[in-house]
Amino acid sequence: MNMASIGIFFFAVIYITAGNGGFVNVQCKTENVGQYGQQSLLECAVETSQGVTDVVIRTVSWKKEGVDEPLLVFHKEQTIKQPRYSFAEPSWNNRNMNVSLHITNTAVEDQGVYTCVVMTDRGGETSEIRLKVTAKYSKPAIIAEPEKLTQSTGGTLVCNSVGGYPKGEIRWFGELNEDWTKSAKMEVKKTESGLFELSSKLTLLPGSTYSMYTCAVFNTSGGKEDKTTFEVPDGQDASGRSGKEPRKQSAEITKIVAPLVVIGSLIVGLLVVMVFICGRRSRRDHQEVCASEADAEKGGHCEMDKEYYDTLAWGDFNAPSSNAPNS
Repeated sequence: MNMASIGIFFFAVIYITAGNGGFVNVQCKTENVGQYGQQSLLECAVETSQGVTDVVIRTVSWKKEGVDEPLLVFHKEQTIKQPRYSFAEPSWNNRNMNVSLHITNTAVEDQGVYTCVVMTDRGGETSEIRLKVTAKYSKPAIIAEPEKLTQSTGGTLVCNSVGGYPKGEIRWFGELNEDWTKSAKMEVKKTESGLFELSSKLTLLPGSTYSMYTCAVFNTSGGKEDKTTFEVPDGQDASGRSGKEPRKQSAEITKIVAPLVVIGSLIVGLLVVMVFICGRRSRRDHQEVCASEADAEKGGHCEMDKEYYDTLAWGDFNAPSSNAPNS
């Protein structure tokens, strides 16, 4: 059986089944969703009226709207099929009431309306099934133009997301979740495979730029599939050095430096107190030694040493006073 005869046979089957009913029903899941690149299943099963048994299937034909040749045909114990199409059960035979269509490597072109025609020895029926194909968009990628864009200079953020179906949308949000989509311009490109590539440009004016922007991709149903956040550097400091890191990183550095400054101040204060205490203790000990000496001349020396230790305790390292006795 060639494809031309299959086409003629297909219309003959529809004509015959239109006049046969009551004993056989073809029950199908009318709405189906297939993922791009994955397997899809169009579910159909033959059901008979009560009391009708031992039904034998003579003909099964699967056809897609807009395509001339049938995708799958079983007739006179022979099965003819197009690539990527087959019965859901590999060991299918004419007594198997599951006539579901299996599609491998689902493509965008597989979306549409299908017709399943079944003819048995007890009658036949035709049923329609719809397949919707979807593909998830890639995680958005943001590029800054110029590359060293800052809040003070402004520039353009370009967000790209590819490989989705049906046509989706890119939306922009600020750091306070405000919607900036109306300020952006989106371009849509359809590839040879039928998938879409989305690109959106958001212009940032100098001096009015926020520190954070989020690009999110939404599918045709309005559901958010993925998002990416871009942090804009603050700009250059007064010395003209390279741009600062984002505010979040600066805040983290401040959290680390502040405790170190406090600890350093405490250590310096403690050292000053220790020097003062040690100076006073040394002076007191020396005075006790001088009091035990009976020699008045040596007492003079003790008085001079007292002045020396006083200067040591208070940090005054000037030369001894001119009133000190000559040696």
